[in-house]
Amino acid sequence: MTQQVPSTEPDLAGVRNFRDVGGLPTVDGRRVRHGVLFRSGHLAHATQEDAAFLSSLGLHTIFDFRNAADQKLEGPDVALPGVRNVNLPLSDPADGAEFWKMVRDGDIEQLRTILGDGKAAARMIASYRQVIKERTAEHSRVLHALADDSVPALMHCAAGKDRAGLSIAVTLLALGVEREAIIADYLESNAKHRRYKVRRSNGSGDAYSPEIMELLSPLFDARTEYLTAAFETIEETWGGVDPYLEKGLGLAPATRETLRERLLD
Repeated sequence: MTQQVPSTEPDLAGVRNFRDVGGLPTVDGRRVRHGVLFRSGHLAHATQEDAAFLSSLGLHTIFDFRNAADQKLEGPDVALPGVRNVNLPLSDPADGAEFWKMVRDGDIEQLRTILGDGKAAARMIASYRQVIKERTAEHSRVLHALADDSVPALMHCAAGKDRAGLSIAVTLLALGVEREAIIADYLESNAKHRRYKVRRSNGSGDAYSPEIMELLSPLFDARTEYLTAAFETIEETWGGVDPYLEKGLGLAPATRETLRERLLD
């Protein structure tokens, strides 16, 4: 059966994993306002029709969490007139460069060595923990910008799953969105029409064999255990969401309330 894309979620030809996070419930009975916060994969391959749709959203700011290596691989975002583009890399281009080269070029034996026996999932969990602990300045900048004037906003990375997923999750935590709803939104990146297309340098059928795809799947899946690890890191490092926001991200209670007024119904 063909998966039906909701009418509120356009079937964009060159942009994957786009969605409006509006409608998510908060613990105090409010909901995220529709039309103010969007997420997606990169915009480098957006068609003219895609760009026209994105322009129709009235975006103020696009937050691009890709690093220079990502941008070199995929290209810069398509320019949208009147929209501010803010690049805040959440990963170092040198970090894992050899690893990702292996993912694209490695043979089955190499992939078994670096990804097998749970190594791939463990790497993803470590990456999520690292972003939470080490990218506080970037997440602080995003939240302060949203509270100031930067909505409607679109957040994206390459696939719109990990770096953008964490930034959306942090934003939703600041808004007081229910934890289960944050996880559910994150897991929507697994839908077939949203998933990042795995690219291997070897175009032969063997390059995409069932075993290779199984070895690679932890890298391209959105898994509850990944986001849970990020939440656990917040608890372990700061003692909870409120001190994380105030001490880790420097988000004063008044600024958090402004953020909530801008993004919640």
